[in-house]
Amino acid sequence: MKVGVHTSIAGAIENAAHHAKKIGCDTFQMFSANPRGWRAIDPTPEDCERFRAARRKYDLSPVVIHDNYLINLASADTFIRERSIAAFRRELKRAVALGADYLVTHPGSAKGASPAQAIGTCVKSLCQAASGLKLDGLTILIENTAGQGSAIGRTFEEVAEIIAGAEKDLPMGACIDTAHSFEAGYALHTAAGLRDTVKQLDAAIGLKKVRVVHANDSKTAFGSHADRHEHIGKGQIGVEGFRRIVRHPKLRSIPFICETPIDRPGDDIRNVRMMRKLAGETAISARRSAVSPRRATAN
Repeated sequence: MKVGVHTSIAGAIENAAHHAKKIGCDTFQMFSANPRGWRAIDPTPEDCERFRAARRKYDLSPVVIHDNYLINLASADTFIRERSIAAFRRELKRAVALGADYLVTHPGSAKGASPAQAIGTCVKSLCQAASGLKLDGLTILIENTAGQGSAIGRTFEEVAEIIAGAEKDLPMGACIDTAHSFEAGYALHTAAGLRDTVKQLDAAIGLKKVRVVHANDSKTAFGSHADRHEHIGKGQIGVEGFRRIVRHPKLRSIPFICETPIDRPGDDIRNVRMMRKLAGETAISARRSAVSPRRATAN
């Protein structure tokens, strides 16, 4: 099983790879720029080469980039949509320059339009943003949502519609978030619910198209539609819920990436270790041997 976390690019973009290696990850996710602002500073060619070299040295795969939180490719507002398309195009360019495998995006909000219209707008925006670009092995992943407000992507069927609409022109796949699924009403915290969720996921999207799982417990209740992440095993999905998820024969071959909180130093390594423990990985190879939580956060 491949396990990783979302790591920071603070100081230098290659630091994301260095930290992932330090805490024993096989894979990792990061931002390629400030995720909460429209103005982004692109990495230099030298930055990109240092990042690629670190990733190769540590044999970390896949490398996942999450896009800017402000991007809304489904927006009915022309100004917001055009700004989002331009920002996502830059996300694509940075991801290609860095040699990332996947770029994850939330499908957006249907405010001011119907869900069907918003899905169509999202598809058109994706294609427009990528027009003329050589993606060089990069795949765009649509992430399911908790369904808060007017957000689309609450159901696997809505995610599948976006993928189906865009994959005629673009390499597409899905990123499934465990907390979002639970908050949206998929009962993956129970044995029967997990079986049903996996069946629905396979029927709607196809498990082969699920390239990454965001492994997050939920602070909020089942079906709450409120997106609040919690440490693995400490939320509403719980220890036994996650044990079943990571040991599910149709899921365990998909890379798991934790986007759990950092409430105190070492939380990221503790979540990685918990994932491995629940998966039944008792022996940690030399490659995965991680430093102590104190040392992992010293830099």
